[in-house]
Amino acid sequence: MDLHKNKSEPKLQKIQNARGVLRFLTCGSVDDGKSTLIGRLLYDSKLIFDDKLKSLEAISKKHGTAGDEIDYALLLDGLEAELEQGITIDVAYCYFSSPKRKFIVADTPGHEQYTRNMATGASTSDLAIILVDARKGILEQTIRHTYIAHILGVKHVVIAINKMDLIDYSPVIYHQIVSDYMEIAEKLDFETLLPIPISARYGDNITTSSKKTNWYGGETLLNYLENLDISTSNIDKPFRMPVQWVNRPDLDFRGLAGTIVSGKITKGDSVLLAKSGKTTSVKEIKTFDGELDNASSGKAVTLILDEELDSSRGDVICSPDSPMIITTRISAHILWMQEDSLLPGRIYVMKIYGNIVRAKVLGIEHRVSVNNLEKKPTKSLKLNQIGLCNIELSEPLPFDLYEEYKDTGAFILIDRFTNQTAGAGMIVDRLRLAEDGRPKRLNVSKSVRAAKKEQKPFMLWFTGPIGVGKTTVASLIEEKITLSGYHAYVLDADYIRKGLCSDLRFREADRIENIRRIAETGKILVDSGLIAICSLISPYSRDRAMARELMEEDEFIEIFLDAPPEVCRKRDKKALYERAKAGEIRNIIGYDRTYEKPDSPDLQIDTTKMDANETANYIIDFLKSKNLLTKG
Repeated sequence: MDLHKNKSEPKLQKIQNARGVLRFLTCGSVDDGKSTLIGRLLYDSKLIFDDKLKSLEAISKKHGTAGDEIDYALLLDGLEAELEQGITIDVAYCYFSSPKRKFIVADTPGHEQYTRNMATGASTSDLAIILVDARKGILEQTIRHTYIAHILGVKHVVIAINKMDLIDYSPVIYHQIVSDYMEIAEKLDFETLLPIPISARYGDNITTSSKKTNWYGGETLLNYLENLDISTSNIDKPFRMPVQWVNRPDLDFRGLAGTIVSGKITKGDSVLLAKSGKTTSVKEIKTFDGELDNASSGKAVTLILDEELDSSRGDVICSPDSPMIITTRISAHILWMQEDSLLPGRIYVMKIYGNIVRAKVLGIEHRVSVNNLEKKPTKSLKLNQIGLCNIELSEPLPFDLYEEYKDTGAFILIDRFTNQTAGAGMIVDRLRLAEDGRPKRLNVSKSVRAAKKEQKPFMLWFTGPIGVGKTTVASLIEEKITLSGYHAYVLDADYIRKGLCSDLRFREADRIENIRRIAETGKILVDSGLIAICSLISPYSRDRAMARELMEEDEFIEIFLDAPPEVCRKRDKKALYERAKAGEIRNIIGYDRTYEKPDSPDLQIDTTKMDANETANYIIDFLKSKNLLTKG
């Protein structure tokens, strides 16, 4: 038994724990030596077992690129495709320790097509080692990885100028590369940034100082990693615990289970349920190993609250002194990861700490050029591009800013059709929009436009079967209120089908799309301050509900015009019913397709009891009673 070793272990453990686990990643361009560097760190730290070393020697002879020497990169390249091609494809995680600290390292790919893998590694890292091939200098991928590390919240950077042996350890070339890199990196907000000249293949300045770079005079890579202060911990931040599930094994026990992502909690502490805004206090803290008096960041717990308040998966228990932002609109950096471009107007699925909601991209403020980090206007984001986007959610959710809380400020966007991850997002701020949905910095809002027209904008939605008189009544209303000084416009389904919807037929899917386009167009008219009068059959309840949801509560007036089937068929000027009966056409509402009558329209009128002019006047009087028409 080695008594000396046993006595020193508690002291070693204490030193390691005091400095905390350092999570870092290696990144940079293709073939800059990322995997080789990590392999060399492990080898020089004597952390490779003999059997692994023998295996590495054998693999190096078969797949290596270092001649008869050991190819240290193969320690981490575990996929067969990686060994055959001599490249890194997937993120390889490695756990090791030195006498002073424990480490978790992510070796990430350098190829542009695997940028998403690099972002995965950066999302949990405290430090990034960005390697540069001394022969090539700063490349586009070097800058891209630096910027991704920045927006993903990496605070510390080592710029490792590798392959110094291939430029005869030239200090002139080294200092020029450092100067070029600093010109870019100084625009970003890294807490520390250290350049080091290294040779990963030969171990220069990795664990021991190299005599070949006596002009350098700085510390070795391992020494820097061992002593880097990352004491700013999640424990020091306000309390956050996303609820992962409601633990209810029987009628007498109800706890909210999750992992604490920041701060600490003690029995008796006041807490806030983010979604409801209700406060209570912690009665008990349960874990698999038993009850605790307190718990902190990283601990999985079940909290029993003094009151059984409504809370479920996707809620967040947080500190009442530091509540989360609750909003439906956010501004976020998006790293796009899909071949199909991100386009404004498209709807994706957002997944964030247990919540899954629909997310619509309202617009792209700018994209970042990775050549010089300039912000450029754009209408789309292509694969691996990064941009600042405005996003609207289908329901309000609690958020934090990513720079303050990674766990509750990051999300992914999922393609609704392929179910693949389309982008990674980091929340920058709530999107402070005016009533019209435009960024608040724009002074012209819906209310301003309406005030200029001296009217209240709203949407009249006429629905009813073929031949009931929708278009006739809608046109009369437009004429009458226009003569009274109002600004209105009729969106008639037949007219719209000649232009905006000329590509659509009369199948169910096409009808749904036709209604969606008209509803969206009507919303634009209302946003511009106009009165939009929409006249269309809109036979399905769910589609009319969709149109109503687009508008604010008092802006959508659904008017159901009804008449017996025999009356509608007599009024059918286009003879659609007769043609359907003769088999000339199909999918005619009221003949071979059902019309779903509204359950509770704002107004229902039997058009057999009044003529078109009387019906129009009756509707105008109704609108005046609702204070929607206020002139005269």
